[in-house]
Amino acid sequence: MMKINQLKTNPRLLWVCRIIVGGLFIFSGLIKINDPLGFSYKLEEYFDVLHLGFLNSLSLLIAVSLCVLEIIFGFALLIGARMVKVAWGMLLLVVFFGFLTFYSAYFNVVQTCGCFGDAIPLTPWQSFSKDMFLLVLVLVVFFNRRTITPIYNPKTSDKLLIIVSSVAIIIGLYTYNFLPVFDFLPYKVGANILDEMKTPPGAKPDEYEITYHLKNFKTGEQKEMTNTEYMKTGIWKDTNWKVDGNTESKLVKKGFTPAIRDLQINDAQRNDYTQELLGNPYNNLVIVAYDLKNTNTDAIDRLNVLAINLNQNYHTRVVLLTASPVAEVEALSKKHHLIAELFYADEVPLKTMIRANPGVFLLKNGTILNKWHYHSVPDYDALVKKYFQQ
Repeated sequence: MMKINQLKTNPRLLWVCRIIVGGLFIFSGLIKINDPLGFSYKLEEYFDVLHLGFLNSLSLLIAVSLCVLEIIFGFALLIGARMVKVAWGMLLLVVFFGFLTFYSAYFNVVQTCGCFGDAIPLTPWQSFSKDMFLLVLVLVVFFNRRTITPIYNPKTSDKLLIIVSSVAIIIGLYTYNFLPVFDFLPYKVGANILDEMKTPPGAKPDEYEITYHLKNFKTGEQKEMTNTEYMKTGIWKDTNWKVDGNTESKLVKKGFTPAIRDLQINDAQRNDYTQELLGNPYNNLVIVAYDLKNTNTDAIDRLNVLAINLNQNYHTRVVLLTASPVAEVEALSKKHHLIAELFYADEVPLKTMIRANPGVFLLKNGTILNKWHYHSVPDYDALVKKYFQQ
């Protein structure tokens, strides 16, 4: 109790906590509002493991709302506005995220938390540690919530909060409709997809420790040994000792992991076309629509017209890349008279490629010359002038 009283009478410590917490909340909110669709995908992962799949249809709304709340709470803390409500809101948010990160870490169900989007990927345990550190600082603010003096009068503070929330919502709407302003994903403009898939010579792979369950079939004695102990002791030379049951493998040291490791492009017969398509030395137009049931068909039609013109005038190869079932893809292709070649990949890398359904890539030798949301694809003349008349 004495410590809490000391905290209440230490304005410098309180200001330090306010700056750190407020800054982290604003930074976290801005990073995620830069890619609200990506954050919604992460929420869907949590909903699925928590058996809350009925919330998936609301994931985007929840994602934007949480981002806006983080930004508002962080800004409000810095200016001391509506501190009683803000302190409660911050405490509930940190407890909520702390529960999610602990659950995903303990049960090993969600590999990255998404706390700072794709800009700063954290493991679940790293994220949980961050949340516990933040919880301590938030508790300092919470216990002092009635002693914090606002910088501005209530009327001015409310106006500033409305402005900040409006700006945050506008950012979210823009990045949802026109792609993230800052692209932290491996499929960013200028990246070479083939290079991002490679493991450089000499790179160390993951190191695992294997545990053997051993049984002496002469005496009945049982013991456990790691692979290192197994070889060092030479117990394997004793024919009475046998491995009993399944071995257990545990990651002890993380090795090099390529930025892109899950992309494989196939045709309808499951033939691998990854290297052929990505290694094409000419301009290729790649339309990515991971889910054709929910894609924007008007955009598909507009892109098809663009593709026809590029194919006829510049012999541009046009590809439609999707995760939808073959029958569904072929039916849509026939209905809309698509000229694109049809290829298939897993939904996860397609969602990572571009935050749009559909989205468009312009590739050459595996390098991403540019990519667009279907709302912002340039018209034929602009595209030709910039990329085909060089």
